[in-house]
Order: sequence, then structure tokens, then C-alpha cells
Amino acid sequence: MKRGPISQFMEKHYLHFNAAALLDAAKGYEKHIQEEGKMMIAMAGAMSTAELGISLAEMIRQDKVQIISCTGANLEEDVMNLVAHNHYKRVPHYRDLTPKDEWNLLENHYNRVTDTCIPEEEAFRRLQKHIFKIWSEADSKGERYFPHEYLFKVLRSGVLEQYYEIDPRNSWMLAAAEKNISIVVPGWEDSTMGNIFASYVIKKELKASTVKSGIEYMVWLADWYRENSSGKGVGFFQIGGGIAGDFPICVVPMMYQDLEWHDVPFWSYFCQISDSTTSYGSYSGAVPNEKITWGKLGIDTPKFIIESDASIVAPLVFSWILGW
Repeated sequence: MKRGPISQFMEKHYLHFNAAALLDAAKGYEKHIQEEGKMMIAMAGAMSTAELGISLAEMIRQDKVQIISCTGANLEEDVMNLVAHNHYKRVPHYRDLTPKDEWNLLENHYNRVTDTCIPEEEAFRRLQKHIFKIWSEADSKGERYFPHEYLFKVLRSGVLEQYYEIDPRNSWMLAAAEKNISIVVPGWEDSTMGNIFASYVIKKELKASTVKSGIEYMVWLADWYRENSSGKGVGFFQIGGGIAGDFPICVVPMMYQDLEWHDVPFWSYFCQISDSTTSYGSYSGAVPNEKITWGKLGIDTPKFIIESDASIVAPLVFSWILGW
């Protein structure tokens, strides 16, 4: 592969400490894919609002990732950025905001994520109007789908195209819908769309069962893993911590220990970008070797941890893999 300027810079300068760990992890990911392994990316935090789609969408298009686990927030916020980007408000001085400043943002219908404010009307309500129709159609027919499948339906219908405010090639959800990539969304209920769906259930306008559950995601993931873990196996690239990573990585010990399927291979590559502190008893900050004791990783699984800012590190790892 001919290396672009970003990769050349990394190869020259990223020689020690977290920089070296970053490059080692990127090379390990690349090797895994070259040897026909498959890769899951687990995405926590607010990476969609950080516009990770600029690099992740191309990773999806080039088959560098086969399955994604993400929070409900990351699922929807990529679509919100797609349809409302020009209405977002950046607050670079967010550390100086007073409670009154924050209240003013709320009253002006802005919801803040660090230095970026998501506009309620153009993002939340614009998406709500269209996804409610999809939910209602399924509900009336007695059909049931996963949360990401409903968003795929909205994207594929073309009803959102009138609102696009970024280059659609920079939306990872649009790329995922076009490639029909596999996605799991644990804990979708705590997202904005999950809250909105719950409100319709409370009002008895929709049935809770119209959206498939987290348990059903786990059962589906077990089938997917069994079908895709032969040969080089499935790697695990974790951005941040929390449920986006904890949920899917548990599918392996669940099958081995609880189902007693002793032919299930461990995850065959592991990398986490993390700023969590291990000594506080954090699952998210646990070093990779701790996962051996839980039956998630093997002794010889390539393991990497990059203790840094995911909004900086993840695009660099992806740039290396894409040869940028």
C-alpha cells in the first residue's frame, strides 16, 4: 500500500509511549484484516458528534470493519449531524460557562456535548417526525425491528435527503445503511430517540415490543459471532468504555461458560482507546489481560491499549489502515 502524508508522518514521529502504542495497534489491526480476519468497532462517548464519520464511513465502504457496537447516542447523532450540521453551535469557551449560560442554551433549545451544542428543533424533532412514521407503520402491522434497522429504513427511504447539510460520504450511518453492515446498540433506551419512543409507549401510541430488546441483540450477536469467527477470527477495536464495549465482548464467555459451547474462539485481536483510570475499579479502564480471567481474550491474543483522547487517536488509526 502506498502511504499518504498522515501515515508517513506517523511512521516517522510516532516512535514511543502512547504514540508508539497507537501505531502498533494500527499495524495490528491492518495485519488482522489482511489475514482475512473480521473486526468489530465498539464506539462509546460522543464520537458521532465529534464527526468520526469522516474516517469511519470510509472504513465501512472499504470493508475494514464488519460489525459495529455503539450507544444509541452515537447511532442517532451521526444522522443528526447529517441533517442539521449547519444549525449546530460550537462553544469553544465551554469551561467558562456559568449555570445561567447553560440555562440560556437550554431555553434556546440547544443541548450541549462538551464544546458542541445540538439544536433540538433541527436535529431531534426533524428526525422524530420521520422515524415516528416508520415506528407507527411497523407497530400497526405487528412488525418488530432493532433500533438501527428503523434508522436504516429512514435513511434508505430518502426522506432525509432534503435536509443533508454535510457531504453524505462523511456519514458513517449512511455508509452502514448502504453496505447493510451489522450493528448492535445496547442500552438504546437511554438515547434521545429511545426516550422519545418510550414517551409514545407511555401515551399508548406505540407498543414497547415494536422495538426489539437488548436481550434479542445479544442472541443475534451470538449467532453472528458463531458464523464469522472461523479462520483468523473476529477482532475487537474499542473506542472508549461503557456499554458499547462491555455488552458485545461478553458474547464469547456467555457462549463458552453459560451455553457450554467449548468450540467458541476468543476475540482474536483487542485494542482499546481509553482515558479511564484502572485503580478506581473501572471496567472501562481494565488492562486487556484482566479480560483473560473473564474468558474474553486468550493468552496469545494481540492486545493494545492507547491511553489517550479517542477524538484524536481513532481518526489516526483509521487513517493508517486506509493508507491516508
